[in-house]
Amino acid sequence: MVKRLVVFDFDWSLVDQDTDRYVFECLQPELRKSMKVDKAHVQWTDLMARNLGKLHEQGFTRQQIEESLQELPFHRAMRRGVRSLKERTQTTLFCLSNSNSIFIDTILKHHRMTDIFSEIVTNPAEWDDTGLLKLRRRISPEEQQHNCKVGCSPNMCKGTELAAYLERHGGFDQVIYVGDGGNDMCPVLTLRSQDLALVRTGRELQRRIAREGGTRCEIKYWGGAWEVEQIFNTMQ
Repeated sequence: MVKRLVVFDFDWSLVDQDTDRYVFECLQPELRKSMKVDKAHVQWTDLMARNLGKLHEQGFTRQQIEESLQELPFHRAMRRGVRSLKERTQTTLFCLSNSNSIFIDTILKHHRMTDIFSEIVTNPAEWDDTGLLKLRRRISPEEQQHNCKVGCSPNMCKGTELAAYLERHGGFDQVIYVGDGGNDMCPVLTLRSQDLALVRTGRELQRRIAREGGTRCEIKYWGGAWEVEQIFNTMQ
């Protein structure tokens, strides 16, 4: 049996939305609107932390944030496909995301999927006693910064994080990377000829692959969760 690692980005890859934007679309659309301008001059994770503070100041509660996350679209076919792959095969699943630990954990708990991933690497977050969701970068501005040249965001180099995971957990016969965003390009470039990238159509990762090339792995494109489930169902 193939010893396989499946690496999932979270937003628009495992789930069918962007967790950061979705919360504000549900609770405070004016803040969501301002993010379109502010992202040009504020690092994204810092902007999210600032706007979560504004939500708190405006009286929005932990329960309201959690309820919005529980409503976020998470396709049944994706949940079914991932669960079946894990139970049928010798597959380890790893989540590598620029979302945050509270958002991801809340969604996985709601859908009874907390046992799926062996490890989740993302931006750390925690609730304080007042109900404020405190978020910080995985790599803080005070720490030594990564030197990624591919285009990863300052808070995390996904290629470095994937390499570190493989170093911690040993070799796999095959690595499958499921992603959609421009910052998924870096880990996809590290994949070998026997590996597979499942790339969501119509998003920046597809555009970067077409524009820049440089990949060695097999690439399959998908638009809906049911297509990922079909691919997983062919695996032994």
